[in-house]
Amino acid sequence: MDCLPAALERAGNEESWAVADAISTVLKNSEELHSWRRHLLSACIKGLVAMYSNSKDESKQEVERSMLLRLEELLCVVEEVDPDDWCSLVKTGLKYRYRDETFLKVLNVAIQLLYKKESSL
Repeated sequence: MDCLPAALERAGNEESWAVADAISTVLKNSEELHSWRRHLLSACIKGLVAMYSNSKDESKQEVERSMLLRLEELLCVVEEVDPDDWCSLVKTGLKYRYRDETFLKVLNVAIQLLYKKESSL
C-alpha cells in the first residue's frame, strides 16, 4: 500500500487507480482515510504534471480528463494540497494546457476551494 502512490504518479496507470479506489473503499470509516486521500491527491497532481510535461500535444485527452476529474474529486474532500505540488501543476498545466476546457474548469474549482479565507495557501 505504501508503494502505490508512487506507482500512481506514472501517467496512464488506470489499474493502479482501480486498486487505490478499492483501498479507499476499505478505509472508508477509518482514521487513515484522510491521510490516504492526501497521498492520492499528491500522486494525482504529480501524474498530471508528468503527463503534461511528456505529452505536450494533448494526445492522451481521455486519460487526462479522468485524472482531472479525480483531482477535482480529491480536492473537494481533502481541501488542502502541498504548495510545491500546486505550484508545479498550475505552472505546467497553464504552459501546456491553457486551451483545454476541462483543465481550466478544474483549475477554477481548485482555486475556489484552496483560496478560501481560511486556506493555508
